[in-house]
Amino acid sequence: MLDLKLLQREPGTAAEALVKRGSPLDVADFKSMDERRRALIGEAEALKKERNAVSADVAKRKKSGEDAAPLIERMATVNSRIKILDKELEDAQDALTDWMLGVPNIPHASVPVGRSEDDNVELHRWGAPRDFSFPPKEHWELDERLGGLDFERGAKLAGSRFVLYKGWAARLERALVNFFLDIQTREHGYMEMLTPLMVNRETMTGTGNLPKFAEDLFKIDGWDYFLIPTAEVPLTNIHSGEILDESDLPLAFTAQTPCFRSEAGSYGKDTRGLIRMHQFTKVEMVRYSLPGASYEALDLMRTHAEALLRRLELPYRVITLCTGDMGFASAKTYDLEVWLPGQNRYREISSCSNCEDFQARRANLRYRPRGGGKPEFLHTLNGSGLAVGRTLVALLENGQQEDGSVLLPEALRPYMDGVSRIAPPGRD
Repeated sequence: MLDLKLLQREPGTAAEALVKRGSPLDVADFKSMDERRRALIGEAEALKKERNAVSADVAKRKKSGEDAAPLIERMATVNSRIKILDKELEDAQDALTDWMLGVPNIPHASVPVGRSEDDNVELHRWGAPRDFSFPPKEHWELDERLGGLDFERGAKLAGSRFVLYKGWAARLERALVNFFLDIQTREHGYMEMLTPLMVNRETMTGTGNLPKFAEDLFKIDGWDYFLIPTAEVPLTNIHSGEILDESDLPLAFTAQTPCFRSEAGSYGKDTRGLIRMHQFTKVEMVRYSLPGASYEALDLMRTHAEALLRRLELPYRVITLCTGDMGFASAKTYDLEVWLPGQNRYREISSCSNCEDFQARRANLRYRPRGGGKPEFLHTLNGSGLAVGRTLVALLENGQQEDGSVLLPEALRPYMDGVSRIAPPGRD
């Protein structure tokens, strides 16, 4: 949520910034709602001040034996009006809050201006895509012989965009989770968490998933609970409504969870394979930062995601998302895209974002500066470290051999009990 005072003070500046991300701000609408809210506050406060003053006068008159009936009658009218104003003010405040909950974050000044992914800016690349002596296959084609990904039975059990992992595939998924968590906790300083997979409406609202993106979520019928689309949601809200000490910051959390997404609007896209599923596993990174240090934290988080891809020997590139391609809550985002030879293209495998104080305002995440003073909103950051299913896809496609087997990178073999190669059944 944006700072109300910023919108009141500089609505034109905010509107200009949001136009760059394709989200024009209706300044007139905001001013109308805010002016009505403030007018109601002014009238209600004036009447309450009058009521307090007259109440003392009524007491004096009664004590001296004077007639206080006219004042009492006046106060009955005032009290009735105050009740009406309080209800109108509550409605006006709710309307303004609902409006503000639908306004996206303002892009950081360093974000390139653009309309779509075509305007994203490449930052750097690592690793050279491998030269194949044979036409490389996509992961689902490879699995026709390897037999670890059962899409038919996944669909039977749940529906389209679900998969049943079997044998080596289930083991490889588990190995990747453990590999990611070990590096994040032992080397990168994140505290591992095991979060609920269902959260309430307030938690979803805190990260910006509600109310605007309700269609992207799975809601539990009969309960006001939602399946999490990413561990970012519970991790970001761990200290919601609390005031931390400045000495507590920074905080860094990581968690592996299944993620549940409706993939609304994705019909016809990536209908085969693991790229776009209703349920997938991801290891998430979330950081709480002091405002002045959050962009250093963003660069650090990005390098933590990059380190995982390098250990797995997977070629990738880093891009800075333009204003028109960023997520709703983000002020700046880096995407890491891994090379998939079967598709002959880079595909997103991690997204690292600085939300500045946008989520903190929604979730009421604050810290008290050293030496005391008024609590301030901290900055929140999130990133994938990494999307496990897409990493499995990249390992299959980059490690494929002409005989249909797949070589695994050295770093992952200890997590597979020394297994170095996945082979079709009946082969070594």
